[in-house]
Amino acid sequence: MRKEHDFLGELEIPDNIYYGVQTLRALHNFHISEIPISKEPLFIRAFAYVKKAAALANRDCGVLSEKIAEAICFACDEILTGKYDNQFVIDMIQGGAGTSCNMNANEVIANIGLEYLGYQKGDYDHLHPNNHVNCSQSTNDAYPTAFRIALYYKIEEYLIVLDQLQIAFKKKSIEFDQILKMGRTQLQDAVPMTLGAEFNSFATTIREDIQRLKEAQSLICEVNMGATAIGTRINAPDAYPDICVKYLAEISGVPCVL
Repeated sequence: MRKEHDFLGELEIPDNIYYGVQTLRALHNFHISEIPISKEPLFIRAFAYVKKAAALANRDCGVLSEKIAEAICFACDEILTGKYDNQFVIDMIQGGAGTSCNMNANEVIANIGLEYLGYQKGDYDHLHPNNHVNCSQSTNDAYPTAFRIALYYKIEEYLIVLDQLQIAFKKKSIEFDQILKMGRTQLQDAVPMTLGAEFNSFATTIREDIQRLKEAQSLICEVNMGATAIGTRINAPDAYPDICVKYLAEISGVPCVL
């Protein structure tokens, strides 16, 4: 066991886990959906990208040392492999606008980074979840940015499947072109049509839905990294937002913009 403390006091934490005291507090307080964020691995990956981009931007702005930034980036890369998914234990639905999810990520990254630097988990004097991993950020920019990146990836998955479905319906519309059936209105037989025409209308609708999803996906790319708690950019270096979003786009593959 190791001891960690916050403003509410001290808690003992099993030393084999990588999250810390604030994550443990949230586990005690929020039992809402009983679905941990580990059930959405894309969300965890997105958080790793956000924290890595922030560390690189803070390094470039002179806010974090090369050593600290390297440790954070190492931890994020480790998380991206999926081997630490079981350390993301916060309920998908919790109070505080996502603060518990953000702290879960900060603490896991800090403790992986501490081990990388040769220190013990919880030895936050050397790498701190808030002062270092969450530097120049708040829940209010890191959490929604991670959420948007994860949603972008999820839409990408849907688009691949929908495209295959649209092609299948289109093929069937040709195959069924000579099959007659009754068209129906108001749950009653109306006039004749071909089964191919019906399948073609399905294919057309799916194609239009694909286009609508792509339009929505482009809007999701607008993120607010660097706006910190209330959108005023307070506590972030002047150049940080642009640098952070540039790194985020490069490492995530999502065309993020401010």
